[in-house]
Amino acid sequence: MTAHIAIIGGGVGGLCLAQGLLKAGKHVTVYERDRTPADRLQGYRVHIDPNGARALHDCLPADLWQAFLATTGQGGQDFGFLTERLRTLALIETPPAADPVDDHHSVSRITLRQVLLSGLEEVVRFGRTYERYERRPDGRVELFFADGSSETADIVVAADGGNSRVRKQYLPHAERVDTGITTVAGKFPLTDETRALISRRLVEGPNTVIPPKGLGMFCAPHDLGDVAPVGGIGATEQQGALMDNAGSYILWAVGATKDRFPADVAELPGVRLKQAVARMVESWHPDLRKLIDLSDPDTVSLLPIRTSIPIEPWPATTITLLGDAIHSMTPMRGIGANTALRDARLLCLALTGGRDTVKAIAGYEEQLREYGFAAVRDSLRAAEQFIGESRAARIGFKTFLRTVQRFPSLKAKVFS
Repeated sequence: MTAHIAIIGGGVGGLCLAQGLLKAGKHVTVYERDRTPADRLQGYRVHIDPNGARALHDCLPADLWQAFLATTGQGGQDFGFLTERLRTLALIETPPAADPVDDHHSVSRITLRQVLLSGLEEVVRFGRTYERYERRPDGRVELFFADGSSETADIVVAADGGNSRVRKQYLPHAERVDTGITTVAGKFPLTDETRALISRRLVEGPNTVIPPKGLGMFCAPHDLGDVAPVGGIGATEQQGALMDNAGSYILWAVGATKDRFPADVAELPGVRLKQAVARMVESWHPDLRKLIDLSDPDTVSLLPIRTSIPIEPWPATTITLLGDAIHSMTPMRGIGANTALRDARLLCLALTGGRDTVKAIAGYEEQLREYGFAAVRDSLRAAEQFIGESRAARIGFKTFLRTVQRFPSLKAKVFS
């Protein structure tokens, strides 16, 4: 009999795994708490690096891989480090790769979800809120849902995000904590008129802005140019500027410790979040202020920054985890989604390689703990650098970047 693989959660990692397992002819079901595919859409871009691209290429059918490539944003990937006065500290050149599998891509989270859901109509069960599991005497796992129903599976994959209910039962000591850092993000519309209002560097690629201390800003263009939807992929599903999936924009995010924001920041609407951030950067270069000032308040959102705590190895069983369910990380290095996609590819290979199931999962989890928890630690360090509470450390980092920019061979070594 074919083993039934149950995936709890229909996010990026869970859906990529489902695509790969379905492609390999496995019996897989995704249980997703959202009632419809359009619930809980996220309106910002996500950076797909070569790890993420390889996972999508290997797990998706060829036509969906091509649809993904056809609907990604255009433009450069050279990464700039800038002062708050818009002076360049360093520019890290990233030439396009010969093969898209080895390249970097900018994609709307909505578009990526459309790609990953395509062809899974018989696989994804919406409106199924997972509550708990029980081990049966025959070794299978019974899953219980909020509507009173239950399902039985041979293998269970927790892909239910940072607040994973599976993890809380399976690995109750695995914690996810608040970093004390808060970010506010928004979308500056890119049109012929607005492009002329700001520095070319802000349109040409992603940038990190490094002021003296206490704040950080990231911005990255999602430039669709003449990109058109492919079979519905890339189309706009909901009204409003935040969920506009067809327009070009620059994503910006300003971060700081919580005490730098108003005490009631969690309750503020977009218009007041925008005002709060504008006050925080009022001494910055006018072009950076324009990114905030000219953004539609409906696109401005609060994004608290949380992280998991790496744990010691656990014994492998027929229950395993991927993505934020086990290694939730800050967004400061842009690798969270890519790490989840990498998990999906490796777990798919493990479950389709013909090995004993538990041994295959053990091998997958050994790799996951190494690269996944390393990514957690790196992204937390990046978050701490991003806000830079130490003025001396900020000065030292800027000096380092200026030095790297002056010596190409050193820059190539540091950022290779």
